[in-house]
Amino acid sequence: MMRKLSMVLGCTALLVASPAMAAATPPPLAAPTAKPRVIVLSDIEADPDDTQSFIRLLLYSSELDLEGLVATTSVHMKTAIHPDSIRRILQAYALVQPNLLRHEAGFPTPDRLRALVREGQPGYGMAMVGAGKDTPGSRLIVEALERPDPRPLRISVWGGANTLAQALYTIRETRPPETAKRLIAKLRVYTISDQDDGGAWLRRSFPDLFYIVSPGGYGAGTWTGIHTLIDGADNTTISNAWLRDNIQQGHGPLGALYPDVAYGMEGDTPAYLSLIPTGLSDPEHPDWGGWGGRYELYTPPLATTDPSGFSGVPIVPETRPTWSNAIDSYTPLLARPYGRAATPGERQIKDFRAGIWRWRDEFQNDFAARMAWTTLPFAQTNHAPVVKLAHPDHLTVKSGARFVLSAADSSDPDGDSLSFQWFHYQEIGHWQTPIASGISANIHTVDFTAPTVTEPREAHFIVRVTDKGTPPLTRYARVIVTITP
Repeated sequence: MMRKLSMVLGCTALLVASPAMAAATPPPLAAPTAKPRVIVLSDIEADPDDTQSFIRLLLYSSELDLEGLVATTSVHMKTAIHPDSIRRILQAYALVQPNLLRHEAGFPTPDRLRALVREGQPGYGMAMVGAGKDTPGSRLIVEALERPDPRPLRISVWGGANTLAQALYTIRETRPPETAKRLIAKLRVYTISDQDDGGAWLRRSFPDLFYIVSPGGYGAGTWTGIHTLIDGADNTTISNAWLRDNIQQGHGPLGALYPDVAYGMEGDTPAYLSLIPTGLSDPEHPDWGGWGGRYELYTPPLATTDPSGFSGVPIVPETRPTWSNAIDSYTPLLARPYGRAATPGERQIKDFRAGIWRWRDEFQNDFAARMAWTTLPFAQTNHAPVVKLAHPDHLTVKSGARFVLSAADSSDPDGDSLSFQWFHYQEIGHWQTPIASGISANIHTVDFTAPTVTEPREAHFIVRVTDKGTPPLTRYARVIVTITP
């Protein structure tokens, strides 16, 4: 049986590696059918990074169901909102949207996106929340929650949260309790730390609200992993030179609008990055990790390393379980060949930012490829591989048993050759001791031996599939293995 499986997988591998299998100009890739519903709350113009994050967001608007783009205040900009700055970015998007559609279906029309721009609370914090203080932005959130749509509504908060607070205040005060509970259960909130006192009020007032936050801001936010330097690693892909060459210069009107970094590159992007369907993350499971980081559900008190708060926003002790920073292990790629797992003698970094660091070069390359889509035809750009498992994504094995994981049926729309890396994501699940494979990296089919357990344990395995296009692009698959006695 194993010999037959090896023969089948070997033939499949030949098909994967053959460029002749791909058409010269394949049709646009189909967009996902169950897109995440997303409303963005942004203190745009408080820092150039909101404009940066909007530009990346628009390049993935084919993968998301955007339902609102709301200008808000924050601790950094307490008395002004700038919806016109969002519209200015949409003007540049309008010039490139036809070319984006040559690469992937589903990019929304500029008119549809313009219709989503709203004004949030015009002042700072909870002082602007209460009876008679509804705004176009808060009403948009209420309207979205009341639509008969079974999908969760994801609120991506890049600035202050008081517009969301106003929406939930209105629901609590004007809807029957059972209706309010049902509507709030549909919400999934990710805030880039607390940038006004609205976040703490929301968590106190609605104990069941699904909420991801890194209290403490600059010194304690998982989101800072997108732009902080990694000691001992190649940090090229977040450098000004890389942004100039791959995003800003010679990449059309949307790239030209991408501003230089002032404080940190795209500090708001992690609030939506794990919603992009790469095969790695599940937004309903923040503890599984993804491009936007990994988070655990903490019970009070929620620890923070920055008691001063986010530039002046006091940290309020949590009174309910809250999703926040999780610690990951990460070995900088300069310390080892790509694809080989770390050995006990190599330096590993354990940090709350490592859940982003471990994927950063991959999502930056993906960003660069999509920016190229804005000006070039399909045949002159790269497109991500398609990962396909040769077995279910949930397996059950016995203690001590050998089991085989395979992504041999994976393919690439451009006909590029593929590299593979299987690894045990040890921080996730119920078995956090590394489970290593005896097979070297860059093989699509590997075998592992289940450890000995006395009760059922769950282990997560990830395959990275990277093409050899320019820039190289990566997609993933996750296999959850339940190990039984």
